[in-house]
Amino acid sequence: MISSIQTKHDASDVARLGRVILASPILEPIVRKWEKVSLPDCWLVAGAIAQTVWNDAFGFDPDHGVVDVDLVYFDGADLSEDTEAEHASRIRSLYSDCGVKIDVKNEARVHLWYSQRFGYGIPPYTSTEHAIRTFPTTATAIGVQPECPGGLLISAPFGLSDLFGTIVRPNRVQVTRSIYAAKVIRWRSLWPELKIVDWSDVPD
Repeated sequence: MISSIQTKHDASDVARLGRVILASPILEPIVRKWEKVSLPDCWLVAGAIAQTVWNDAFGFDPDHGVVDVDLVYFDGADLSEDTEAEHASRIRSLYSDCGVKIDVKNEARVHLWYSQRFGYGIPPYTSTEHAIRTFPTTATAIGVQPECPGGLLISAPFGLSDLFGTIVRPNRVQVTRSIYAAKVIRWRSLWPELKIVDWSDVPD
């Protein structure tokens, strides 16, 4: 159980985030067994956190619309695709009862495959928190890292106001307009009350 949360953010938002995570049948088991993950600079990140908060805000079941969970880590000493796959297999077995796909990525090697997938290259990340700062929206640019005993670190480079304000705002640091648009289409269909900020309304 999370008894304290260490962060620079507003205490009420922090407390709410901890409560929402612990109420989720998907995220709570991940937090509870975090010590078994055993990966360097590892964070639970992005969409699954934001979507769980949106479900709480809009009165949906905690698992509504959550189809996968992202765990990202940083190991610059081992950029092997095979090692990353081995970690992913182990983590999926660890959380085989959570009901959704667990996606595990080494952020230290993202630059090796990014251009093949998205059509343009990126420089190497220097840490997991560096990677979080490039996530597609301000609300999903978030990571949590359970600590012992009973603490939770939060990495939210754009703050928590958009997350709890149910605002979807593009983070144009790295992603393209088409990537953002595709996410908006899916999210709007599942959470129609989201406040969507147009791509062109945010400066480069």
